[in-house]
Amino acid sequence: MGVKRKAAAAILLLLLCLGSLWLHGGLDYQWDSCLKGYNQINKDQLHQLSNSSEADETKGPPVLSLCPGQTFQVSVLVSHLLAARAYTSDVLLQPYLSSWDELIKFMESLGPMVSLISNEIETKTTIIRQLALLSERSPEAEVGPDMHSRNSENSQTGEKNSVRVSQGRGAYNSVRSMIWMELKQGIVDFNQQTDSGCRTLLRLHRALLWLKLFLQKLAETPTSGRLRSPSDLCREAYQTTLSHHHTWFVRRAAELAFIALPERGFFFRLVCVQNQEELSEVLTRVVDAIGEIYDRTQKVLEENKMLDLP
Repeated sequence: MGVKRKAAAAILLLLLCLGSLWLHGGLDYQWDSCLKGYNQINKDQLHQLSNSSEADETKGPPVLSLCPGQTFQVSVLVSHLLAARAYTSDVLLQPYLSSWDELIKFMESLGPMVSLISNEIETKTTIIRQLALLSERSPEAEVGPDMHSRNSENSQTGEKNSVRVSQGRGAYNSVRSMIWMELKQGIVDFNQQTDSGCRTLLRLHRALLWLKLFLQKLAETPTSGRLRSPSDLCREAYQTTLSHHHTWFVRRAAELAFIALPERGFFFRLVCVQNQEELSEVLTRVVDAIGEIYDRTQKVLEENKMLDLP
């Protein structure tokens, strides 16, 4: 009888927690907070749990662990990227910006020249965070209950899929909720520059593609010949992506910064691996996680015709 009572109490506690999260929205993202209240997990275990969710399903690569002595932690980056996924087509802004915090550390580790680029990116993440704080103080900016779900037409299959707009932390909880609110309030300007969250997100989105392509190239192992220098790979990734949106002066400054990039051995130490094969395994995990967030963001921006905001 004692066991049954304990089980009933545990179920009741779980239902109360779920009910509270449902009323506040964002159930998927806040599920971990419910579990933490029941059983505290230390920081290392949390990182392992987050970044191993896909590895466990496929019996693939081992869990990424913390790298001693490094400010940038690849395991933390992957954890944030995985946490940013909301439903099937949305991106939660808080873990998305936390992912950028870790990517900024990555860029800063590459030397003072690249830090100039990371400083510009940090101003972008600050803008969105400040907009989120202002939104929390403004009741008019809250996402209405009718935005909890909406139907979107699938361009390939013609089927209607329910696309949930993540709520729970105001209008700047997710990419979709932010875009919906800023369009509704006329914050987005399609003709001139503004400090809207949508325009700022687009700049971060473009930079994310550059870093994704650079890490992807760095992970590649040629079947023959020598490994190419990170400097050349980073410059190529930039020329394919961000350079199309920069002035001549900015392009020259960026390419000068890439010349000063460290050699490949530095990246081995940065993520605590011994050789190119191990580096490739780690970076492939990172690139896959970045790729999903990039694709989701690209889809939302494209749906709202925001890929060319001034």
